[in-house]
Amino acid sequence: MEFVWTEDQREFRERIKSFLAELLPDDWERFSQHGPASPALTEYAETVCAKLAAEGLLIPHWPQDHGGAGLDPWYQTILAEEMWRAGEPRGGQYMNVNWIGPTLIRYGSEEQRRRYLPRIAEGRALWCQGFSEPGAGSDLASLRTRAEQAGDEYVINGQKIWTSYATLAQTCFLLCRTSDDRKRGITILLVPMDTPGIVVRQIPSLIGEGDIHEVFFDNVRVPVTARLGEEGQAWEIISYSLRNERLGIPRYALARAALDRAVKILQDRGEFDAPLVRAEAAKAVALCEAARTANYALVSLRARGEELTAESSTARFATVNCERSAAEFVVEYVPNALVDEHPFLKMHHQRAIVAGIASGAAEIQLNVIASDVLHLPREAR
Repeated sequence: MEFVWTEDQREFRERIKSFLAELLPDDWERFSQHGPASPALTEYAETVCAKLAAEGLLIPHWPQDHGGAGLDPWYQTILAEEMWRAGEPRGGQYMNVNWIGPTLIRYGSEEQRRRYLPRIAEGRALWCQGFSEPGAGSDLASLRTRAEQAGDEYVINGQKIWTSYATLAQTCFLLCRTSDDRKRGITILLVPMDTPGIVVRQIPSLIGEGDIHEVFFDNVRVPVTARLGEEGQAWEIISYSLRNERLGIPRYALARAALDRAVKILQDRGEFDAPLVRAEAAKAVALCEAARTANYALVSLRARGEELTAESSTARFATVNCERSAAEFVVEYVPNALVDEHPFLKMHHQRAIVAGIASGAAEIQLNVIASDVLHLPREAR
């Protein structure tokens, strides 16, 4: 089978490239090292997203009655690829448009949609996701943060960790335990981050300033209307959300852009002729292409109106492999990139560090593949 883009899709991609070429400052590559959750890039992303919204390029895949253009998932993929290839100038807002907004459209109450969707559609919202916990990590069924109903409120106590954007986010997409049932006891609350009782502490890291945090909830009170869906419905909602998230983050595009730059640097130095260097570059390119085609298979399902399945974990793991391979190639053959000589490569390396953690740890993806794709018996895993 031969895959080709339609004329409209090619024009859409060129429109995005032209937009970015005109919008991004000359020092964008160095500026992007601030990290997607830094105050500097978050502020700049709000400008970018507002201009994308004005051009109809922020949420083109959303339904028309929610401010989008109703375009099919291929256009969402094209948009995301070009944003990530440029270093993702939308900052943390990519999360809003890829999965938080669509999740609210599907599961949110009328009041929740009225409250949150317009700000996302205008490029003025920043969310964080309260998923991982100490001792739970990516195993969401083990979370212990508790929400007890008291009249018309929930009282929340617990802790989240590795939370991106928590310092600057206005709202947290929070997973809480409302009963002791491992999976059916989890509920989602949409919690304003300025609610009394929330304490955020930044965790120093190598992946960019302001990127990860601890978040503590001490008798935090929110109204019952903050609940998304029904009590115990979180597993269904999160399955839908994470499949959209993993598909909406084409890290393979950034990895391939970094790899192409590294190869060009080596060619300019006359250092790309060694067979081992060329073989390692070819391996990394092959993994990038494998990740891209695995993701395209899922986009094709969505374009036909079919639900994404656990196969999304195979695409996610393929993307982890390509990110790691591109980063390892740079470290091995262009190590000076990590000391600011080539800021785009340094920025990619910072992002690649978390490739096997963000959006669900690689080990969790392998467990999902073993159980839900290959249907292996537990003793064989």
